[in-house]
Amino acid sequence: MTQAPLLVLVAGPYRSGTNGEQSLIDANLQRLEAAALAVYQKGHLPVISEWLSLPLAHTAGSKALGDDISESLLYPLAHRLIGRCDAILRIPGQSAGADMDILVATAHGLRIYYSLDDLPKV
Repeated sequence: MTQAPLLVLVAGPYRSGTNGEQSLIDANLQRLEAAALAVYQKGHLPVISEWLSLPLAHTAGSKALGDDISESLLYPLAHRLIGRCDAILRIPGQSAGADMDILVATAHGLRIYYSLDDLPKV
């Protein structure tokens, strides 16, 4: 039987460990996106919650990452999104937000992968 494509949330550090430094935040996003590309190349549909929450925060009037508007969207959107996903790929790195994502995903019964090698190929 062929594996059907999964909607996979890629979770890992975004702001964690950056002290708000934009170049480090950008590097974290690049790591998330590299993992998302690898998920896609395995035949699945990857998503990173910041792809959705950052444009919404900007549209809602957020002036800086971490302001009240962005905070009202980043984690809540990720948790809504998790409820629609089939699995999570947790990439390495310390991240309280990604750890919360795992807790939410576990409560939803999602499959959690800690290695791309464990994600089945379509």
